[in-house]
Amino acid sequence: MSAAFGEFGVLPEICKAVEDLEWNLPTDIQAEAIPAILGGGDVIMAAETGSGKTGAFCLPVLQIVWESIRDAQLGKKTIVQTDPAKGATSSKWALNALDRDPLLAIDPAGTTCQSRDPVAWQGCRATRGVINNGKFYYEAVVTDEGLCRVGWSTAQATLDLGTDQFGYGFGGTGKKSFSKQFTDYGQPYGKGDVIGCFLNLDDGEVMFRKNNQDFGVAFTMKSQFRNAPFFPAVVLKNAEMKFNFGDEPFAFPPGNGWVGCAAAHLDNTFITQSHQDGAGKGGEYGPKKILPNAPMAVIIEPTRELAEQAFKEIKHFRKYLENPSIRELLIVGGTNARDQLAALHNGVRNGFEFL
Repeated sequence: MSAAFGEFGVLPEICKAVEDLEWNLPTDIQAEAIPAILGGGDVIMAAETGSGKTGAFCLPVLQIVWESIRDAQLGKKTIVQTDPAKGATSSKWALNALDRDPLLAIDPAGTTCQSRDPVAWQGCRATRGVINNGKFYYEAVVTDEGLCRVGWSTAQATLDLGTDQFGYGFGGTGKKSFSKQFTDYGQPYGKGDVIGCFLNLDDGEVMFRKNNQDFGVAFTMKSQFRNAPFFPAVVLKNAEMKFNFGDEPFAFPPGNGWVGCAAAHLDNTFITQSHQDGAGKGGEYGPKKILPNAPMAVIIEPTRELAEQAFKEIKHFRKYLENPSIRELLIVGGTNARDQLAALHNGVRNGFEFL
């Protein structure tokens, strides 16, 4: 194994592939860039042709992708630098900027949302949901005056929570809502109040609390929803709310076997990216899981020659990596467009795209 590259923290399997190329010592650009990238830094580098620039970024990017996939499979929370306001995904529960109405604003942390539209309701869902079984909880705090409704919804629900048969809401007027049926429940709430939102997938029940005051079961879920993923959801009119999915201590811990959404086991977590396939517009529910087939990394090169070079190096460096395996895809002009589109449609699970 190449000891010099191993000192940078490069995986033994990748070091073995490096040794096959007889790279005994890193070049100057590799010695500077590899540890910086592996350490999470943003790196811009410039060096002459033949200095090893391609290896300088391919090695650490490959390792980061492999470690991220492995950690996800083991149920670990891989730290990924993200910006929910730009629609990125992360291992942290957050409000989904790709699944919101256009006039609903979400802060960079993905925990606070605001609507200043005094007429129309504006809603969104979380980036993750819960599925299968278990008892889950999150809190929502009203941080400014206005009309609010929080609860749980499937991906098939409209963003106007509680107005169709795919979501359950509890509003600040003291009404619970489902399929446009608004009935008295609990008490009204407003600025400063903490709303606890409970979902019992074991018994198919939805319930809410206000400042730890238990209002009992609000809804018994339809049987066809028992295997559906449910997402924390909110809809606002000229209001603001802050959410805690369990990444921070709860104001009112739920107790009695309940767990925060962020503590849900990987088997009970449904991770989504966006609902561009029509979700959020209603429709019949059918078990449809969004597969994690998007690229973990995209490498963009200015010429076909450089794209092919990076593709070749990634393919070589990953040859000893197993469980998980890495798949790469090269997309360039001058080749069969139909085949490339088919590959994109099928997804690059656990891998790269080169453009």
